[in-house]
Amino acid sequence: MELYEQIEGKSRELTVAIKRLSETGTALAEAERDYKMSLSKKSLELKDGGMAVTLIDKVVYGLREVADLRFKRDVAEAIYSANQEFINVTKLQLRLLENQYEREWGDVSNSEK
Repeated sequence: MELYEQIEGKSRELTVAIKRLSETGTALAEAERDYKMSLSKKSLELKDGGMAVTLIDKVVYGLREVADLRFKRDVAEAIYSANQEFINVTKLQLRLLENQYEREWGDVSNSEK
């Protein structure tokens, strides 16, 4: 029953990966929120400081705090995407194992007749 054990193992992996996706999705949303809030805050500070509105977009992205938060957002997005891909690969592996199991074991009641 090695195939059945592999199927069970992949099912467990899938369950864990889906829980992890929820966690990384939350982390991504938090990183996006923090980045956007910092971007807005720094843009307003630059405007209040007298910087020309046309330059703010060019300057604000280079500020250390904004750039760091954007980096954290980008990393969180990459992790979230990697988790999604892991889930897709695991589902494919699970389907392949289930198909192989069906080919090998099929409908045992029909083959005995």
